[in-house]
Amino acid sequence: MYTTVRQNGSWPLPDGLGQAIRGTAEEIATLVRSVSDTALAVPGSQWTLGEAAAHLAMANELMADLAAGRERPYGDGTPQSLARANAQSLAVFTERRAEPLATMITEQAEAFLDALSRTAADGPAPVTPLGPMNRSVLASYLLTHMLGHGYDLARALKRPHMVDRARAGLCMPFMLSVMPRVTDPTATAGLTARYRIRLRGGEAFGVFLADGTVQVTPEAPLQRADCTILLDPVAFLLIALGRIDPWRAIARGQVLAWGPRPWLASRFPTLFTAP
Repeated sequence: MYTTVRQNGSWPLPDGLGQAIRGTAEEIATLVRSVSDTALAVPGSQWTLGEAAAHLAMANELMADLAAGRERPYGDGTPQSLARANAQSLAVFTERRAEPLATMITEQAEAFLDALSRTAADGPAPVTPLGPMNRSVLASYLLTHMLGHGYDLARALKRPHMVDRARAGLCMPFMLSVMPRVTDPTATAGLTARYRIRLRGGEAFGVFLADGTVQVTPEAPLQRADCTILLDPVAFLLIALGRIDPWRAIARGQVLAWGPRPWLASRFPTLFTAP
């Protein structure tokens, strides 16, 4: 678990999360600045490099506004509505040059952190595209979002990505918060199961499914789980964000499963839609 730091009554962040947000934004900006042609396609995406960078710049601005207490409606949290909101925002915001976008990505990440430092700890929870979140979870959301698209940019440019064990761990407050909201009702229909998820070298948590409902507990279940899944933290995050195939991670030894119903492990990634 991560300790929190409170300054001047502002909202506390898990230790290292602010530095991770700042560092990730700077690494993404460095990638964007290295692009000579922003019209090149991002593999596995309908976006170009310029569109992906523009989306990141606008998303960081949206998050900074939410952290400052401003209302910013952006879809209803479903994948379809978020895709429509993304398309509409990219149609309006037409900047595709590398340097202005790189600068905006880092400036808005800094604006987000500045807004948190000036926000009272007892302030109302911002309403995000994925529902209300306290500001530490919102910060985890921002980091998760940047890492997902930063991974895409690095892959497109054949550069090392910035997703590491520490940053994956800092994404967990958001991941645990959002899992019940991004459940696929078709995939979970009729399924009753108790999962225990362990991140290698990190935390464990429980996921309980029954009658179409999903409950996530921040600690491993005390009762015996039907299926325990042990994952590399980076693999967990990339699988959850739809960036790598679970079978690829299994083949590399990044995922292990056991318990009375170990076959449930193969179903687990299909139960959720990547946020």
